[in-house]
Amino acid sequence: MAYQALIPLDRCRSGGGTFVPHGTSELAVFRLADPEQVVVVDNACPHAGGNLSGGEVRGGIVTCPWHHWEFDLASGRCTHSMRARVRTYPAEVRDGVVWVDLEPGR
Repeated sequence: MAYQALIPLDRCRSGGGTFVPHGTSELAVFRLADPEQVVVVDNACPHAGGNLSGGEVRGGIVTCPWHHWEFDLASGRCTHSMRARVRTYPAEVRDGVVWVDLEPGR
């Protein structure tokens, strides 16, 4: 795994998502409270490209603000379709910074 620093944790919205451009990627970082963790996913909803970082989060599920598709943040799977999903990335917090592994094949 090739982790790289992404964003300071204190710049991430608690209980919700934060948009983070990274190279040619657009990521959403979710700072969750129960359990305390960070989750990093592709920011674009696969349905119509909605901004997932702007979606509401409840119970580990983010709802796309455009058409209300829901995605489980742990797996990236859509709750409405077995085939739709967003890519998730391994992430962790080190010394107050969110680190993420963006290597292909995950």
